Amino acid sequence: MTAGIVGVHGIGKYDYYVKAGGSAAGAATAMRLKWDRYLNASLGGPARAYISEVAYFSHLLRDPAPAARAAALEAARHEVLAGWARNLGFGEHLTGALRSFTAWVLSRLDSRSAAFAELFAPEVAAYLTDPGRRARVRGVVADTIRRNRPKVVIAHSLGSVITYETFWAHPDLEADLLITLGSPLGMRDVVFERLLPAPINGRGERPKGVRRWVNIADAHDIAAIPPALAGCFTGVDAEELVNLDWIDFHTAEKYLGCPALGSHLRPFVR
Repeated sequence: MTAGIVGVHGIGKYDYYVKAGGSAAGAATAMRLKWDRYLNASLGGPARAYISEVAYFSHLLRDPAPAARAAALEAARHEVLAGWARNLGFGEHLTGALRSFTAWVLSRLDSRSAAFAELFAPEVAAYLTDPGRRARVRGVVADTIRRNRPKVVIAHSLGSVITYETFWAHPDLEADLLITLGSPLGMRDVVFERLLPAPINGRGERPKGVRRWVNIADAHDIAAIPPALAGCFTGVDAEELVNLDWIDFHTAEKYLGCPALGSHLRPFVR
């Protein structure tokens, strides 16, 4: 028997879909097994199933688009990358095309950060700038939560943005605990101002169907800028700033295996 947890994954998970032979259900199953393994490492004790299901959506962010839409998505990708770079402290001081600026930024990042940016920018842009795709992805997450009726939802990376919007878009959904991991929800010029519903007077709010919200972020995670969310969202009940790994600063494995997560989950998995 599972512990009643639904997971919502982050960026860069299209390979699960490919390895599952183009099956979203197969990708979700493979990811669930991995997340359970990571949580067992964090919580200790006998091996058990914690995750009821992982909402899998990465394939929906890779749908082929008509040429005109593809050009618009490419422009949006550069805008996201530029906004993310400004959050890292790269001032947009270059004159010329946005494409030139983003190429300049990528050339100055180390290999890990550049690889992250090449995943983060297109997937975030695809989600935030395509209303139809946005609705389909939120629908997958809503259906997964509705089907499993979990006590806990754990959302990583871009998945935290999608989950936040999904709870607002589907007011029938409920969870006792939402845990966001490495969340870019508060990232200015990229995510925060584009959220649905839009923040009011510079602040978002915990979705009505969520009874408790815990945010966990590595202080050096280049997706979680700012790492603490209470400064821009009302209703964040607890924040944990952790030091995961200077190399694996954003992976689900490191977040799901960190002791800070276990302390919030244990009341729900005993």
